[in-house]
Amino acid sequence: MKRIAIINGPNLNLLGQREPGIYGAKGFEDFLQELRTAFPEVELEYFQSNVEGELVDALQKFATCDGIVLNPAAYTHTSVAIGDAIAAISAPVIEVHISNVHAREDFRKISHVSAKADGTICGLGLPGYKLAIDYLVLKG
Repeated sequence: MKRIAIINGPNLNLLGQREPGIYGAKGFEDFLQELRTAFPEVELEYFQSNVEGELVDALQKFATCDGIVLNPAAYTHTSVAIGDAIAAISAPVIEVHISNVHAREDFRKISHVSAKADGTICGLGLPGYKLAIDYLVLKG
């Protein structure tokens, strides 16, 4: 059985409440149950934090997984530490963003994560997570 971790960054605990026009009306916990149903052959770990250092710790903790789906949220644009953590681990990391960060404010076009990730999916809403898991399952 494959083991894949999903790591979400700041404010993603508010999905379903926070700016539903951008992020949708579904909470992540409900979506996670859908993912677990869609991927019964995959052990999905889940971690969310609003704290940068905790996200770095989670990347290191889940480094033995078959893959990591990471939405660093706002830390994408500011965190050299998260980019460095990705570079330091061997697990493949797929960066996911619910919104199209390239079509938003200029500061969101800067990423300290994308160059270190194996791939990036953005702008496809929550289904982007499913696509990332599909890739990690097929890759292995």
